[in-house]
Amino acid sequence: MAVIVTVEIPGGTEELYRRTNARITEAPWYPMPGFLAHAAGPDGTGGWRVIDFWESAEAFEAFVARATPIFQEEGMPPILPRIDEAVTVTVAR
Repeated sequence: MAVIVTVEIPGGTEELYRRTNARITEAPWYPMPGFLAHAAGPDGTGGWRVIDFWESAEAFEAFVARATPIFQEEGMPPILPRIDEAVTVTVAR
């Protein structure tokens, strides 16, 4: 089942996001199997929000296992993502 993953990063900045995202997208394992789409931007409260779409929660969890060292090295604060079932995901191609 496809999932919507929402990550709230209180105090997160565009600089931190761009630096971390660049390292992830340049990693030899990127994109991970099951990845569908990604969006990110300010959350309106001084933090940062990331929304991903994955084919399954397991695919997302496999990504987190690979990306966690990068998150830690870049100083990303610990986060608890919200994972919700997606009834449909439409991606323009």
